[in-house]
Amino acid sequence: MGDQKFQRKSYSTPRHPWEKERIDYERELLIKYGLKNKRELWKAEAILNNFRTQARSLQAKIRYSDPLAQKQLQQLLAKLSRLNILTENATLDDILALSLEDILDRRLQTIVYQKNFASTMKQARQLIVHGHITVNGRVTTIPSMFVQKGFEDNIAYSEKSPFADENHPIRLAIAGAVKEEQEEDKKENVKEEEDE
Repeated sequence: MGDQKFQRKSYSTPRHPWEKERIDYERELLIKYGLKNKRELWKAEAILNNFRTQARSLQAKIRYSDPLAQKQLQQLLAKLSRLNILTENATLDDILALSLEDILDRRLQTIVYQKNFASTMKQARQLIVHGHITVNGRVTTIPSMFVQKGFEDNIAYSEKSPFADENHPIRLAIAGAVKEEQEEDKKENVKEEEDE
Protein backbone atom coordinates (compact mmCIF):
# COMPACT_ATOMS: atom_id res chain seq x y z
CA MET A 1 0.00 0.00 0.00
CA GLY A 2 2.86 2.41 0.69
CA ASP A 3 2.92 5.39 2.98
CA GLN A 4 -0.53 6.46 4.13
CA LYS A 5 0.26 10.05 3.27
CA PHE A 6 0.60 9.02 -0.37
CA GLN A 7 -2.32 6.67 -0.90
CA ARG A 8 -3.13 5.73 -4.46
CA LYS A 9 -6.17 4.18 -6.05
CA SER A 10 -6.41 0.40 -5.98
CA TYR A 11 -8.64 0.33 -9.06
CA SER A 12 -8.96 1.90 -12.48
CA THR A 13 -12.09 3.37 -14.00
CA PRO A 14 -13.39 2.21 -17.40
CA ARG A 15 -11.70 3.76 -20.42
CA HIS A 16 -14.96 4.78 -22.00
CA PRO A 17 -17.61 5.97 -19.52
CA TRP A 18 -20.70 5.49 -21.72
CA GLU A 19 -20.84 1.88 -22.92
CA LYS A 20 -24.39 0.60 -22.55
CA GLU A 21 -23.52 -3.11 -22.33
CA ARG A 22 -20.90 -2.55 -19.64
CA ILE A 23 -23.17 -0.21 -17.66
CA ASP A 24 -26.03 -2.74 -17.74
CA TYR A 25 -23.69 -5.58 -16.68
CA GLU A 26 -22.28 -3.50 -13.82
CA ARG A 27 -25.79 -2.54 -12.68
CA GLU A 28 -26.80 -6.22 -12.58
CA LEU A 29 -23.76 -7.07 -10.44
CA LEU A 30 -24.39 -4.11 -8.13
CA ILE A 31 -27.91 -5.34 -7.47
CA LYS A 32 -27.00 -9.03 -7.25
CA TYR A 33 -24.13 -8.53 -4.77
CA GLY A 34 -25.55 -5.52 -2.90
CA LEU A 35 -22.51 -3.35 -3.58
CA LYS A 36 -22.43 0.23 -2.31
CA ASN A 37 -21.11 1.76 -5.51
CA LYS A 38 -19.22 0.90 -8.68
CA ARG A 39 -15.91 1.61 -6.97
CA GLU A 40 -16.27 -1.67 -5.07
CA LEU A 41 -16.91 -3.47 -8.35
CA TRP A 42 -13.85 -1.89 -9.97
CA LYS A 43 -11.69 -2.91 -7.00
CA ALA A 44 -12.77 -6.54 -7.43
CA GLU A 45 -12.05 -6.20 -11.14
CA ALA A 46 -8.54 -4.93 -10.35
CA ILE A 47 -7.92 -7.96 -8.12
CA LEU A 48 -9.09 -10.27 -10.92
CA ASN A 49 -6.88 -8.48 -13.45
CA ASN A 50 -3.92 -8.84 -11.08
CA PHE A 51 -4.42 -12.63 -10.89
CA ARG A 52 -4.76 -12.86 -14.67
CA THR A 53 -1.65 -10.74 -15.26
CA GLN A 54 0.38 -12.97 -12.95
CA ALA A 55 -0.91 -16.07 -14.77
CA ARG A 56 -0.03 -14.68 -18.21
CA SER A 57 3.50 -13.73 -17.13
CA LEU A 58 3.97 -17.18 -15.55
CA GLN A 59 2.74 -18.79 -18.75
CA ALA A 60 5.48 -17.00 -20.69
CA LYS A 61 8.13 -17.84 -18.08
CA ILE A 62 7.21 -21.53 -18.10
CA ARG A 63 7.37 -21.58 -21.90
CA TYR A 64 10.97 -20.32 -21.70
CA SER A 65 11.72 -22.74 -18.81
CA ASP A 66 12.39 -20.18 -16.09
CA PRO A 67 13.45 -22.11 -12.94
CA LEU A 68 11.46 -19.86 -10.56
CA ALA A 69 8.25 -20.01 -12.60
CA GLN A 70 7.04 -23.32 -11.16
CA LYS A 71 7.59 -22.09 -7.60
CA GLN A 72 5.72 -18.85 -8.32
CA LEU A 73 2.89 -20.82 -9.94
CA GLN A 74 2.55 -23.04 -6.87
CA GLN A 75 2.46 -19.95 -4.62
CA LEU A 76 -0.24 -18.31 -6.75
CA LEU A 77 -2.34 -21.50 -6.82
CA ALA A 78 -1.89 -21.90 -3.05
CA LYS A 79 -3.15 -18.36 -2.51
CA LEU A 80 -6.20 -18.90 -4.74
CA SER A 81 -6.87 -22.21 -3.00
CA ARG A 82 -6.59 -20.57 0.43
CA LEU A 83 -9.17 -17.99 -0.68
CA ASN A 84 -11.32 -20.88 -2.01
CA ILE A 85 -11.44 -19.32 -5.48
CA LEU A 86 -9.85 -22.38 -7.14
CA THR A 87 -9.02 -25.93 -6.12
CA GLU A 88 -5.47 -27.03 -5.30
CA ASN A 89 -5.02 -28.98 -8.56
CA ALA A 90 -5.96 -26.03 -10.81
CA THR A 91 -3.93 -24.92 -13.81
CA LEU A 92 -2.96 -21.61 -15.41
CA ASP A 93 -5.93 -21.92 -17.78
CA ASP A 94 -8.27 -22.08 -14.77
CA ILE A 95 -6.80 -18.83 -13.45
CA LEU A 96 -7.26 -17.15 -16.84
CA ALA A 97 -10.87 -18.43 -16.97
CA LEU A 98 -11.83 -16.76 -13.66
CA SER A 99 -14.72 -14.32 -13.83
CA LEU A 100 -15.62 -11.26 -11.80
CA GLU A 101 -18.39 -13.20 -10.07
CA ASP A 102 -15.85 -15.75 -8.78
CA ILE A 103 -14.12 -12.90 -6.97
CA LEU A 104 -17.32 -11.28 -5.68
CA ASP A 105 -18.54 -14.64 -4.33
CA ARG A 106 -15.66 -14.69 -1.83
CA ARG A 107 -16.55 -11.37 -0.15
CA LEU A 108 -17.74 -11.51 3.46
CA GLN A 109 -21.01 -9.80 2.54
CA THR A 110 -21.86 -12.52 0.01
CA ILE A 111 -20.96 -15.36 2.35
CA VAL A 112 -23.02 -13.87 5.21
CA TYR A 113 -26.02 -13.78 2.87
CA GLN A 114 -25.39 -17.32 1.56
CA LYS A 115 -25.16 -18.67 5.12
CA ASN A 116 -28.62 -17.17 5.85
CA PHE A 117 -27.47 -14.65 8.46
CA ALA A 118 -29.41 -12.03 6.48
CA SER A 119 -32.44 -12.08 4.21
CA THR A 120 -30.97 -9.71 1.59
CA MET A 121 -27.53 -8.64 0.44
CA LYS A 122 -28.14 -5.10 1.70
CA GLN A 123 -29.06 -6.44 5.12
CA ALA A 124 -25.90 -8.57 5.14
CA ARG A 125 -23.86 -5.44 4.48
CA GLN A 126 -25.63 -3.57 7.25
CA LEU A 127 -25.06 -6.38 9.77
CA ILE A 128 -21.34 -6.40 8.97
CA VAL A 129 -20.87 -2.63 9.05
CA HIS A 130 -22.75 -2.32 12.37
CA GLY A 131 -20.52 -4.94 14.01
CA HIS A 132 -23.01 -7.81 14.37
CA ILE A 133 -20.85 -10.40 12.54
CA THR A 134 -17.67 -12.10 13.75
CA VAL A 135 -15.12 -14.02 11.70
CA ASN A 136 -13.08 -16.50 13.71
CA GLY A 137 -14.21 -14.84 16.94
CA ARG A 138 -13.30 -11.27 15.92
CA VAL A 139 -15.82 -8.57 15.02
CA THR A 140 -15.32 -7.58 11.40
CA THR A 141 -16.81 -4.42 9.89
CA ILE A 142 -15.45 -4.73 6.34
CA PRO A 143 -18.00 -6.18 3.88
CA SER A 144 -15.44 -6.50 1.08
CA MET A 145 -13.05 -8.69 3.11
CA PHE A 146 -12.07 -11.93 1.39
CA VAL A 147 -12.94 -14.92 3.55
CA GLN A 148 -10.36 -17.68 3.60
CA LYS A 149 -11.41 -21.30 3.32
CA GLY A 150 -10.54 -22.06 6.95
CA PHE A 151 -12.57 -19.15 8.36
CA GLU A 152 -15.74 -19.75 6.35
CA ASP A 153 -17.26 -22.07 8.99
CA ASN A 154 -16.30 -19.65 11.80
CA ILE A 155 -18.67 -16.85 10.75
CA ALA A 156 -21.26 -16.13 13.44
CA TYR A 157 -23.22 -13.38 15.14
CA SER A 158 -21.26 -11.38 17.71
CA GLU A 159 -21.93 -12.34 21.34
CA LYS A 160 -22.65 -8.68 22.17
CA SER A 161 -25.10 -8.35 19.29
CA PRO A 162 -28.83 -8.59 19.99
CA PHE A 163 -28.99 -10.95 16.97
CA ALA A 164 -27.12 -13.59 18.99
CA ASP A 165 -30.49 -14.47 20.57
CA GLU A 166 -32.23 -17.06 18.37
CA ASN A 167 -35.65 -15.65 19.27
CA HIS A 168 -34.81 -12.13 18.03
CA PRO A 169 -37.64 -10.96 15.69
CA ILE A 170 -35.22 -10.21 12.83
CA ARG A 171 -33.70 -13.70 13.03
CA LEU A 172 -37.15 -15.24 13.01
CA ALA A 173 -38.05 -13.13 9.96
CA ILE A 174 -34.85 -14.21 8.20
CA ALA A 175 -35.60 -17.87 8.94
CA GLY A 176 -39.13 -17.39 7.57
CA ALA A 177 -37.83 -15.72 4.41
CA VAL A 178 -35.35 -18.57 3.85
CA LYS A 179 -38.12 -21.18 4.21
CA GLU A 180 -40.29 -19.29 1.71
CA GLU A 181 -37.43 -19.19 -0.82
CA GLN A 182 -36.83 -22.92 -0.41
CA GLU A 183 -40.52 -23.68 -0.91
CA GLU A 184 -40.62 -21.50 -4.04
CA ASP A 185 -37.54 -23.27 -5.41
CA LYS A 186 -39.20 -26.66 -4.80
CA LYS A 187 -42.34 -25.52 -6.62
CA GLU A 188 -40.31 -24.27 -9.58
CA ASN A 189 -38.40 -27.56 -9.74
CA VAL A 190 -41.66 -29.51 -9.71
CA LYS A 191 -43.08 -27.34 -12.51
CA GLU A 192 -39.94 -27.82 -14.61
CA GLU A 193 -40.13 -31.60 -14.14
CA GLU A 194 -43.83 -31.61 -15.13
CA ASP A 195 -43.10 -29.52 -18.25
CA GLU A 196 -40.43 -31.99 -19.36
